[in-house]
Amino acid sequence: MRAVGIDVFLWRAGDVNPLIDRVDTAKIRGLTSPARRTQRPFPSASICMHKTLVIMNSTAAQGRTGRLQSEIRHRLSGDTEFVETKEGGHAERLAFDAARADYETIVAAGGDGTIHEIANGILLSGNQHVRLGLLPLGSGNDYAAACGIPRKWQDALEFLQSGESSRVDVGEVCDANGRRQFFVNTLGLGLSGEIALEARSIRRFRGMMKYGMATLKAVARRRRILNTVIMLDDIRDSFRTMCLFVALGHREGGGFVVAPPAKIDDGWFDCLHVSDLSVVSILRYLPGLIRGVIPVHPGIRSFRCQTMTLESDGPLVVHLDGEPFIQPEDEQHRITVRLIPHALNVCCRLPVSALSRLGKGDRNQ
Repeated sequence: MRAVGIDVFLWRAGDVNPLIDRVDTAKIRGLTSPARRTQRPFPSASICMHKTLVIMNSTAAQGRTGRLQSEIRHRLSGDTEFVETKEGGHAERLAFDAARADYETIVAAGGDGTIHEIANGILLSGNQHVRLGLLPLGSGNDYAAACGIPRKWQDALEFLQSGESSRVDVGEVCDANGRRQFFVNTLGLGLSGEIALEARSIRRFRGMMKYGMATLKAVARRRRILNTVIMLDDIRDSFRTMCLFVALGHREGGGFVVAPPAKIDDGWFDCLHVSDLSVVSILRYLPGLIRGVIPVHPGIRSFRCQTMTLESDGPLVVHLDGEPFIQPEDEQHRITVRLIPHALNVCCRLPVSALSRLGKGDRNQ
């Protein structure tokens, strides 16, 4: 079997912060190359006047953010700048430059994909003081749920203006070619990665409806089972793997709970491993995930880890926060993952887990 690895390393709060120790981002993704540095979108004259930047993805949730843009601008104070994304990856570059320009708060107005890009830009900048604000206007809004952000955007905006924030954990992933990326909510491997790919082609629906349809399409088209070797700390064993979630937050896919006890600031990955389920079993258990019920089945196991290694005999399919990271045609056979505790300052209300939310009847957020 060809060796494939996922290594998850936990950095404790007392350790040297790896974001400072390793902030040569040119080696990570080329964002600090001289060519990129000369194209700073923020004039120096405005830096002292505007300490909050709102990065808006006007196409999120079938253009919902764009339709609300004028009302959002009206509700925010005049000490705020607004900028719209133009293409994939643009939000990351804008956030990177804004963090380097010492903005105090960078607000992601969009969905989980927008948050993913902006969080990566902030983390790559090395600025640990800038705050990430969340204005959830996307299809899934899973990370906002993990952060305790109100469901309605008006309430979320009011919470954002309160200034409440906490430091939370992030994960970092590296593929076999050395390409690195951060994730703030979930990493999905196997079927979860394939569902994320299918969801990108579904435009007419949002939330659980969108990801439920993507699940049906992914299961119908391909349900690959990988022969894997998984190492947790010093324990090594062989498994058949259809799906693996490595979670900081408790849910993905617009409300499907994969890690009910997960909290984004506890220094642990909460993981869900699925070995081999029939199509009938998948359809039977899927509604339970909406209620936060992990099925009792010999092919399903939950665990928490500080280090993990996964070796596989086939190409991997991986998403990060719902965004494709490795696709089947990439023929990638190795990724490394590590948890970096309290690496990101987020406007949020903690603690939050699926268990506490479901207890309050907030199942459909």
